[in-house]
Amino acid sequence: MKKNIINRPLSLILLIALCLTACEKEIEIDYHQIDPLLTIEGQVTNEGTEVHITRTRNMEDPGQSGSLPGAQVTVTTSGGTTHTIAFDEAAGYYRSTLQGVAGERYRLRVDFEGQHYEGTSTMPRPSAITSTELLWQSILEERLLIYEVWALDPEPDSLNYYWYRLERRSSHPRLVGKKSLLRAFRWSVFDDRGFPPGLVFNDIICMSAKGAEKDDEDYWESMLYEGDTLSYRLMTIDRPTFEYFRSLTAGQSNGANPKSNLTGGCLGYFTAGSITRAADMVFSYDKIKDK
Repeated sequence: MKKNIINRPLSLILLIALCLTACEKEIEIDYHQIDPLLTIEGQVTNEGTEVHITRTRNMEDPGQSGSLPGAQVTVTTSGGTTHTIAFDEAAGYYRSTLQGVAGERYRLRVDFEGQHYEGTSTMPRPSAITSTELLWQSILEERLLIYEVWALDPEPDSLNYYWYRLERRSSHPRLVGKKSLLRAFRWSVFDDRGFPPGLVFNDIICMSAKGAEKDDEDYWESMLYEGDTLSYRLMTIDRPTFEYFRSLTAGQSNGANPKSNLTGGCLGYFTAGSITRAADMVFSYDKIKDK
């Protein structure tokens, strides 16, 4: 099968970001102090349930915002069964072994400091990953490293939504101990408009060949090194979750808050999603093909 290159907004954004890394002009930004806002991030998946309750921080606050204990958190299934999601001291957030089932509708309820918050989400069917590969691809005058994923569309006759997360684990001396490595190396959301019938395609720009050759310190955390392990997760999500993360990405450029599917006046989201994971891949320059 001949693979067609599908234009993705994320690829364009990352390509522009790679081009901008050469700029060194200092920009002074006047951040306005605002009162902290409550943020709830809840997930029911086939791997379990977790809820994070935090407060926003001002840009000048260097502290980490951990999950806040003391809330009453429950998840109710469409059949009427209610599960309590307890705060796990060791993990530092609310979690449960409750595993979601495709087609079920779930309702999250959170009572915290005298306020009530709710959100609902219906869990879509999972997508089966069929292949993953690292490739060099030439775009304009740049040579980019692409992590390419093909999967099966769980509902070929309808529009479906996806949230991917690509994690990188590294033992390179430059990166050991950096907290940023605990976050996703790349992540975004997308839908399946324009894809080949019955298939899902996801191309992720990992780094540029020029950036890797230049090897500037500012670029180290954006690079892949020999022996790094890549882990890929694909989650099918409902439209409200997709709209939340799409508006979150758009709002980063204009300071607007994302469109939440939670009531009660908080930030955040609640989603019921089906997770599929690809086999881990160990990065090696010798194994990368040219596309």
